[in-house]
Amino acid sequence: MDSLPQQPSFERSFVARLEARLAEPAPLIQVLVGPRQVGKTTGVRQLLARWPGAWHYANADDLLFADRSWLLAQWQAAARLGEGALLVIDEVQKAPNWSETLKSLWDAAPRRLRVVLLGSSSLQLQHGLGESLAGRFELTRIYHWTYAELKAAFAYDLERYLHFGGYPGAVGFEADYDRWYAYLKDAIIEPVIGKDILQQRKVANPALFRQAFEILCRYPAQEISYTKLLGQLQDRGNTDLVKYYLELYGGAFLVFSLEKFSAKAWLTRASSPKILPACPALCAMAAGPAALADAERRGRLFELAVGVELLQLPGELFYWREHTAEVDFVYRYRDRLYAVEVKSGRRKSARGLEAFMRQFPNAVPVVVTPECFEAFAADPAGFLAALA
Repeated sequence: MDSLPQQPSFERSFVARLEARLAEPAPLIQVLVGPRQVGKTTGVRQLLARWPGAWHYANADDLLFADRSWLLAQWQAAARLGEGALLVIDEVQKAPNWSETLKSLWDAAPRRLRVVLLGSSSLQLQHGLGESLAGRFELTRIYHWTYAELKAAFAYDLERYLHFGGYPGAVGFEADYDRWYAYLKDAIIEPVIGKDILQQRKVANPALFRQAFEILCRYPAQEISYTKLLGQLQDRGNTDLVKYYLELYGGAFLVFSLEKFSAKAWLTRASSPKILPACPALCAMAAGPAALADAERRGRLFELAVGVELLQLPGELFYWREHTAEVDFVYRYRDRLYAVEVKSGRRKSARGLEAFMRQFPNAVPVVVTPECFEAFAADPAGFLAALA
């Protein structure tokens, strides 16, 4: 009989980063956003277990009555612990008027408390932050589990990561694909689409929106025009509809889209997107358990694995193509430009990197292969810096 493994005491990297920020003399409100079921709450509890000062944790999931006074009560409970106490509000988006209430409390006694906010709906959180808390918070984006994290916690290898990588809660179901699929669909993807997006944002055709997600996950690390994407949807619409869908799925940490790199900004904005599902597991859901049997698709999934590592770094990520010449990823950080070519086994022209370097001679050429992926995934920023 299948059973879920005991959750390992693995600590994600964001915990130490959050701890360092909270230890500063007068930190801003710390806000954690990211997909469901990737360990945000677990990480905060790990931090609290060793926090040297006083703290108060509250979860808005426990709300019985929709009353803004609940937040005031939590703030006061933390304030009674003394100056500089740590207040953590989980599922904060479920508290009525949470952003306005916290704005007034913070402004009345700025930085009296150390405050951490998190929740399962990244779209709701980001919307509330933009409306009321501008200038008062620092945002930490927490993405899906990386290859290095899954290797450390569950002994993943690259093959397993390309099949199932992304959600640690699904590890115990991997031996039974149907059960694994049902868990991801019913416990993770549907709550994101049905609750976090469709109940919060205006979407005229929910069935079409769900169909778009399935289609997007079939194009890992591929450039595809808005017109072609629109043509696969079983309804009339325009390219603005597809762009809106991509914006919503990106905000929910499900599917990201990259723009084409160009020295001319207007060309970048007008480009076709390159599709990056947030983790390989989403592609396995769309393509089925035999996805890696196809060499072309396997190559795309490996390219996606490199792309999602780069996506988590500070800076900007693009792709580049000119006629038949292409570079898989262009990463820009501060004053440095990296041209990243992924050698994945799929057939493609080898001239793209050379063509790019002729146009941008100051860029740093980078080649990532399955043989060096372990070193790259262990420290992507360090891997790139060593080549600069």
